[in-house]
Amino acid sequence: MKLGSTSVIIILGVVVAYIILTGYLSVRWSGKTNDDFMTGSRGLPTFIIGVLLMSQFIGAVTLVGTAQTAFSSGVAAMWSVIAATIGFIIYGLFIVKKLYGTGGFTISGILENKFGPSTKYIVSIIMIYALFLTNVANYISGASILSTILNMNLNVAMIVVGIVGTFYFCIGGMKSVAYVTAIHTFVKYLGLVITLAVALFLTKGLGPVMHGLPHYYFTGAGKIGWGTIIGWIITSTGSIFSTQYILQSVSSSKNAKSAQKATFLAAGITLPLAFILALIGVCARYLFPKINSLYALSVFIGHMNIGLATIVATGLLAAVFIAVSALSLGAVSLIVQDFYVPHWKPEPKQQLRVTRIISVVVGLLPIVFASITPQVLSMSFFTKAVRVSIAIVAVVAFYLPHFTDTRGANISLVGTAIISTVWFVMGDPFGINDVFVALLTPLIIMTIYKLVMKLAHKTVSCESASVDAQPIEHNKA
Repeated sequence: MKLGSTSVIIILGVVVAYIILTGYLSVRWSGKTNDDFMTGSRGLPTFIIGVLLMSQFIGAVTLVGTAQTAFSSGVAAMWSVIAATIGFIIYGLFIVKKLYGTGGFTISGILENKFGPSTKYIVSIIMIYALFLTNVANYISGASILSTILNMNLNVAMIVVGIVGTFYFCIGGMKSVAYVTAIHTFVKYLGLVITLAVALFLTKGLGPVMHGLPHYYFTGAGKIGWGTIIGWIITSTGSIFSTQYILQSVSSSKNAKSAQKATFLAAGITLPLAFILALIGVCARYLFPKINSLYALSVFIGHMNIGLATIVATGLLAAVFIAVSALSLGAVSLIVQDFYVPHWKPEPKQQLRVTRIISVVVGLLPIVFASITPQVLSMSFFTKAVRVSIAIVAVVAFYLPHFTDTRGANISLVGTAIISTVWFVMGDPFGINDVFVALLTPLIIMTIYKLVMKLAHKTVSCESASVDAQPIEHNKA
C-alpha cells in the first residue's frame, strides 16, 4: 500500500524538521579539538556509551537485514542480533579493560605495539575496506526505507542518505555523534515497537502466522542452519572486539570500569530487538508474501495512520544516520591517525580542518558503489568476518606473543582478506560459509608459517652443525 501524497508531505516535513533539530544539536555539541572529534576527550557518560555501542552495531543493515532474513528463513533470523548480545557480554568480561588500558583508540595502533608499523598499515587498510563495504550495505538499507516512505527512486534515496548521514558526523565527530545518537536510539526503538504492534494487529495475533507459514519458520534454526548461526555468534564476538568504531566508543569512556559497564548495558538493550525484528519479518511474509524481502521492515509504514507512520519513518531513518555516522567516523579516524598525521604532522587546527574534509569524502564515496542491492545481512556478516581475522591476530598478540612474528601476522591478514573476499564473491563454494573461511584462514596461515619457520631454522642449524663438525674430523684424521 502506497502512502498518499498528503501523508508523504506530512512525513517529509516531520523528517526534515527532525534532521534540522538534531543537526542543530550536532553543531551545538560539536567538538572544538581533534580529541573531541575522535574520542570525546574521554569524558562521555556510561549510559551514553552503552547506547552508542548498541546503536552503532545494530544499525540499519542489521534492522533491515534481520527482518529480510526472517521473511525468507523464519524467526531464527533473531540469532543475528542475539549473537551481538553474546558478543557484548564476552567483550565486557574479557576484553574491554585490556583494550582500554592500552590508551589507544585505533585497533591498528594497538597491534603496532606488537608487530610494528607494517602491520598497522595492513590492519588499517583491511578495517577501512570492511567499514566501507558495511556502509555500502547501510546506504542500501537506508535507501530502501526512504524509498518506501517517500515513493522515491532507490538510487536517489541513496544519495539523500549519504548526504544527510555525512553531515551529522563530519560536523562534530564523536562528541556530538554520541549525544545525538541517544536521541536517534529512542526514536528508533519506539518506531520498531510500533511496527511490531501494527504487524500483530494486521495478522490478528501470532497464531494465524504460525498456522499460515511452514513449520520451519518457527524452529530454532529455520532455513538458516546451526552452522551459520554458530558462525554469526563467533563473527559478532570477533568483530565487536576488532571493529574500529567500537574501540573508539569504548575509548571515549571516563575509565575502564565505566567502559565495561557500558558494554553490559549495550547487551541488555540489544536483546529485545532480536525478537522484535524476527517477528516483524515473519508477519511481513504472512501478509505480503510477494513483496521484495528487502522491504519486510518498511512495508508496514503504508498500513499505519499518519501519526504512527511519521514516528516509525523518523525512527528508521534515525537508525540509518547512526550507522552511517559510526562507520564513517571509524574509517576517518584510521585514515587520519595512521596515514595523515604520521606523514604530514599537522598543527591541531589544520588537523581538525583536514579531518572534516576527509570526512566528507568518506561519507559520500559509498553512494558510488551502492547501486547493487545484495542480501544486506549476508554482506553485513561478510564484513564482520573480515574484521574477525584482525581480532584473531590481536588475540594472538595479547595471549600467544611467541606464536608468530610481524611477517607471519602480515601474511595471515592479507591472505585472509583476499581469500574471504573471493569466497564471498563466489557465493560460498561447497556450502562453506565465508564466516568460517575468515575465522580459520588466519589460524591456518599462522600455523603453516610457524611450521615453515621451525623447519627452516632446523635446516640452518643442521647445516651449521655440519660445517662446524668438519674441522674436528680433519684433525682426528
